[in-house]
Amino acid sequence: MELQSRMTVYAAFVGVLAMMGGIVYYASLDNVDLEQVEIELTNVELRDIDTINNQAEFNVIFLVKNPSDKTFTVSLIEYQLYGDGMLLGSGQYSTTDISMPGRAAFFPGVEVPLKNIFVLNKSEVDSEIYQSAIENRINGFSAEGIITTESTWSISEKEFKTGF
Repeated sequence: MELQSRMTVYAAFVGVLAMMGGIVYYASLDNVDLEQVEIELTNVELRDIDTINNQAEFNVIFLVKNPSDKTFTVSLIEYQLYGDGMLLGSGQYSTTDISMPGRAAFFPGVEVPLKNIFVLNKSEVDSEIYQSAIENRINGFSAEGIITTESTWSISEKEFKTGF
């Protein structure tokens, strides 16, 4: 009887390990799909100028595309924003404080624009580039950074570089 109970425990243990292995394998398949995410900087527009604090706010819009067969969410976009090739500063789009069911779902084949507010501080950039930015005289914007996508089982980070 003792041998039979040991065999039952052993079989249960092997079953749990096999199930965990299956989950890890399934999750690794998700990573391939999550890494297919495409991100494009589509617009940067002046929103507000704060002359007291010497800051300007811009709406930064990324178009995120899901060419894969898996549904995912975007939890984080960390980026460096450039204007006419000069670094303007760092920005971040984040939904990490929102549970997955509350985030925008990126279904297969969907494109969703994500808007973020970027704050440009006059003290952190060259005064000429700041003046060009607030007078809408920047000819081209670009961004580079990391986009983090999540599905039920997986998280993936992908580097990007985009501009117009």
